[in-house]
Amino acid sequence: MKKDEVCALIRKVAIIPAIRVSSGDDAHFAAEAVTRGGIPVVEISMAVSGAVDLISHLARSNPKVIVGAGTVLDVKTARLCLDAGASFLTSPSFNQTVVEFAAKENITILPGALTPTEIVTAWSAGADFVKVFPCAQVGGVKYIKALHASLPQIPLVAAGGVDQHTAASYILSGAAAIGVGTELIPIEAIERRQSERVLELARRFARLVKEAREQIEEWQRSVVIKTYTPAEKCET
Repeated sequence: MKKDEVCALIRKVAIIPAIRVSSGDDAHFAAEAVTRGGIPVVEISMAVSGAVDLISHLARSNPKVIVGAGTVLDVKTARLCLDAGASFLTSPSFNQTVVEFAAKENITILPGALTPTEIVTAWSAGADFVKVFPCAQVGGVKYIKALHASLPQIPLVAAGGVDQHTAASYILSGAAAIGVGTELIPIEAIERRQSERVLELARRFARLVKEAREQIEEWQRSVVIKTYTPAEKCET
């Protein structure tokens, strides 16, 4: 899938599930469950042992899923992930060389940032989205709302502490997407092969995001833009 298609799908789905598992079978199980729930996007963290192999496994076995690499901190790792079949790269921090590599290779990049200065720096360097991490710990929904109000041109991904109670609020506050981990894909559910549990959670998150976007669209339709005709100048 081309870069513009990947970006478009991330915007459309607006949920990036982070899969942290220990085997290709577990990764395939989790990815299949969230995909059935309406989320054809997954991220494999480099913090997981054998992460590059997991990316390769998912990219080959489930072509309907966009597989991304998380916690990509250097160009060497970025190259390994790209060669394995990753469709996007993300990290908890900003590394200019990684962003430049992604631009050169024409792959979607979501570097992490926290402060307004860091966010603008990452965006100016060529980021497609900027992941605000850790979001919940520094103000959560209110923080995203403040950032979006000041930087509406930058697509923000709220990550770190996002759960069912806050998912919709992040979208309503201006986040282009949310990053979700074990709140969506519980480790216990993977170990016990509770596919229906993961499926239901995926559907729930997808519904929350969909309803939030519908509220935004309804609000936008209700806004009446009044056009004022300048008063004619008095003739003297």
